[in-house]
Amino acid sequence: MSEIITIDSGQLSLCLRLPALGMPEILSFGREPVEADPLFEIERSSRVNGMDVAVPSAALLPTGGMGFFGWPAIAGHRNGRDFVAQFGGWTVLREGNRTVLSATDAVAKLGLSIALTAHASGLISMATTLTNTGEADYQLDRCMAATFLAPAGDVQVMSFTGIWGREFQTRRELLGNGTWTQESRRGRTSHDRFPMLFVESETQLFGVTLGFSGNHQMVIDRTDDGQRLVHLGELFEPGEMILAPGESYQSPIAYAGADTEDFHAFVREELMTWPGGTMSPRPVTLNTWEGNYFDHRMVSLKDQATAAAELGIERFVLDDGWFGKRDDDTTSLGDWDIDPRKYPDGLKPLVDHVTGLGMQFGIWFEPEMVNPVSALYEAHPDWALTIAGRPILQSRTQLVLDLTRKDVSDYLFDKMHAVLQNHAVSYIKWDMNRDLTHAGGRDGKAKIAAQTRAVYALMDRIRAFHPDVEIESCASGGGRIDYGVLSRTHRVWTSDCTDALERLEIQRGASIFVPPEILGSHISASPNHQTGRRHSLSFRALVAMAYHLGVELNPLELTDEERAELNVYIETYKRLRSLLHASGASFRMEPLDGRYVWGAASDEKIVMIVAQGPQMVGEQPASLKLPDSVTQLGGRWAIAQMLPAEPEFIRISEGQKALLSGEISFDLAVAGLSGLPLPMLRPESALLLELIPSKGGKTHG
Repeated sequence: MSEIITIDSGQLSLCLRLPALGMPEILSFGREPVEADPLFEIERSSRVNGMDVAVPSAALLPTGGMGFFGWPAIAGHRNGRDFVAQFGGWTVLREGNRTVLSATDAVAKLGLSIALTAHASGLISMATTLTNTGEADYQLDRCMAATFLAPAGDVQVMSFTGIWGREFQTRRELLGNGTWTQESRRGRTSHDRFPMLFVESETQLFGVTLGFSGNHQMVIDRTDDGQRLVHLGELFEPGEMILAPGESYQSPIAYAGADTEDFHAFVREELMTWPGGTMSPRPVTLNTWEGNYFDHRMVSLKDQATAAAELGIERFVLDDGWFGKRDDDTTSLGDWDIDPRKYPDGLKPLVDHVTGLGMQFGIWFEPEMVNPVSALYEAHPDWALTIAGRPILQSRTQLVLDLTRKDVSDYLFDKMHAVLQNHAVSYIKWDMNRDLTHAGGRDGKAKIAAQTRAVYALMDRIRAFHPDVEIESCASGGGRIDYGVLSRTHRVWTSDCTDALERLEIQRGASIFVPPEILGSHISASPNHQTGRRHSLSFRALVAMAYHLGVELNPLELTDEERAELNVYIETYKRLRSLLHASGASFRMEPLDGRYVWGAASDEKIVMIVAQGPQMVGEQPASLKLPDSVTQLGGRWAIAQMLPAEPEFIRISEGQKALLSGEISFDLAVAGLSGLPLPMLRPESALLLELIPSKGGKTHG
């Protein structure tokens, strides 16, 4: 019998058959593991005008040209020859939860390894390594990281799109008979084509994501028998991946999971590494960008830090404008020396003031970019990625530095290292404010793949020398959010748009794959700097509350009333963050009539945030039916606290007043079936409810 391999994470199971020649056949993929059975040994027949011996259509990383007529996951050639790959002689190496399948192609002179890992979180990950064992160069045109199997019949795919300032917009579509493809050529994860999908049918639900920050593609191909193959991998520019004899290509890692909580658990427990080994409570952060922009004045910044500390803020981040002659965004990127005009005594007086107040100090860098108007570019114009004979394309008046060059990478490390070594810096906001367009080296060849890995290498080097410094990934907001960069950072800036109304959908989409405590969400000024909308402080604060809370304004411009109110929300966040950021505690509900609901639950407390985006259409709001993850706690509960004390209700009944004041207790099971009859909120307002077990209800140890 053929060898059957099962990769079982406890939540997902992938069952493969290893053939004598050809790619592994996917026998099953889903929640239930499948045991070896004689049915698997029966050769499948095909149409009379098909292949005499049917080639498995549900193949792992299928190669084309030998009877498989679908979308090949691996493709390449050796100067036009060896364009067909057919691997055989499969071997299996198991080490703990990791399984490596290896095979060779003696004709095309290639070696292939597929690493599959069953994670304790419930995820299954996959990555490929392809090696040129021949004596001449091999041009690799495509090598996907993974293939997963979706069933036949009606299948819906949920993907994410967006633009700057409006990331993570969810889109759902029913798959047809053709091939579904999504590709990104922006040189970063992008704002419009995130490498994340959820696939759903009547019998199966799973998500997939690619841990990579560069060009990528996701393809869903229909097989001959109606099933679908879901491929994820890196996207190469023409001629970008040429393997010399003995060289190997290592793909990014792709992940599959059964639900959102499994992805969250993986990020928390395996993907991210923290200073000291564990995540500290996520500190309330003041970021200076929207409060100051490029106007850096020492006295004002010190006063802002003092006001921030009085509000209960725990981290002060100095954003763009502290270096070179950086008075606007047209100059000085690359000149990472402290501006003596703004800081005649250096940064140390400000850093010492901030840390003396008991706050952490953070600082902004954009190391991958250079302004043409800069001392660095004047001295080294050849350090920028360009293509000879083509126009030098700027974006946000920036060019991209070639980090694949050792002299460039060393220069950037030395500059960043000097700032970190000489100041008590606990945090870096690492930004990237443009896509990669003409990303070519001096040899004229494409460099996006190498550039992405060089950025990772610089991040790794900074972390190795400064292991106690946390890093935030920012890329014009949410343009670089993926599991590749998350393995090197500790926070992401979810979006440059801080408008609370826009953030409802942005944060809902982003939190499907990323835990809430990793998503930066800030309380900004009103009117909002991006949209001009005016929102109450309660709405702005509550929309940000469950995530990594921050403040994005000048605290000196707040009134006494605003300062007192903001302090209440900051203290509430500190009191609740251990629950809001607890593993397995968070929940979110699909929006209904413009009403968004999310929060976290434990045996001792349920925290629920209810926000109304646009005006409701219904005459009466639907009762709020709590999700299963909450109602399974059981027992009788009551509302113990509400914030703000007087939410912006359109109308409220006496019974609703009694419910919200905690006079009425209720059974969680009933709340799941019939729902909580909450009052209708005014558009663009929110409330936070804290629920606790009521007397005579469930007993807690």
